[in-house]
Amino acid sequence: MHKVRTAILLANLGTPQAATPAAVRAFLKPFLSDKRVVEVPKPLWFFILNAFILPFRPKPVAEKYLPLWQEYGDSPLRVITQQQAEKLEKLLRSQWGGDSVIVDYVFTYGEPALHAQIDKYRELADNIVILPLYPQYSASTTAALNDQLARYQLQQRYIADVQLIREYYQAPSFIQALANSVREYWQANGQGDYLLMSYHGLPQAFVDKGDPYQSQCLATSAQLAKALSLATDSYSTSFQSRLGKAPWLQPYTDVMVESLAKQGINTLDVICPSFSVDCLETLEEIQLENGEIFVEAGGSRLRLIPCLNARDDHIQMMAALVEAYIAKP
Repeated sequence: MHKVRTAILLANLGTPQAATPAAVRAFLKPFLSDKRVVEVPKPLWFFILNAFILPFRPKPVAEKYLPLWQEYGDSPLRVITQQQAEKLEKLLRSQWGGDSVIVDYVFTYGEPALHAQIDKYRELADNIVILPLYPQYSASTTAALNDQLARYQLQQRYIADVQLIREYYQAPSFIQALANSVREYWQANGQGDYLLMSYHGLPQAFVDKGDPYQSQCLATSAQLAKALSLATDSYSTSFQSRLGKAPWLQPYTDVMVESLAKQGINTLDVICPSFSVDCLETLEEIQLENGEIFVEAGGSRLRLIPCLNARDDHIQMMAALVEAYIAKP
């Protein structure tokens, strides 16, 4: 069987298989059981997870997923990730030749699983490159994926030839794609009064222990603001999606959104530079939940600037990131 030179696997967190409580529960259990994601002592967390979270959280989460599922025909994260993989393969084959690369995707939690994809593609390609679509590194995302890779390799007599790209939070092609997306949105819809850059949150304790995530998010914000020539009083950075009562990275997005409305911001534009794909946290949490908070606090409109998704410049960025790892003929 003829092999291609390189298999590229785009990696993201994952998604439930369906917008049902049972499917959400099946997704949340391994995700929230990962010690990289939750660093609470295991016996205590086992009790909290199984007594409070898994019995009660899946139903409201499934209810939030359902309208997105109906709109996209599946999980938006799965649909868009599939589009990204197809477009990247087409672009790379046009650059490197039809027998050079094959592109697919993998989820840290849920299907397709990492071990199954490596089993599949080590038979089809000489080497494998994993591109985690987390621009900013965190132990809770990129390292959790790397842990799975390490566990896979431990089970192999002849380890797979796999390389993992760690981060790209200030890669010029990434910043350029973000800036392009903002400019195009403003050209089509007019510029809002203020730009909020909202990143997925992280427990403050993670950063205190040395996780570089917060500093990398701030670096992305600074580079994006520079590319857009923004005045320092026209944008800020915040963190969303906190869980539990322990302090997370601040300022919190929902608190910031309310504060900006009360300060007289009429139209608030929000971009989410830590998300490579629109998903529940952007389409529901930012657009709907925080949109309501903003209006109730006196603002007029909160507008979500879409994630980079399958934009051509996002796909070109991915191509630039993996180019150095593609096996040469």
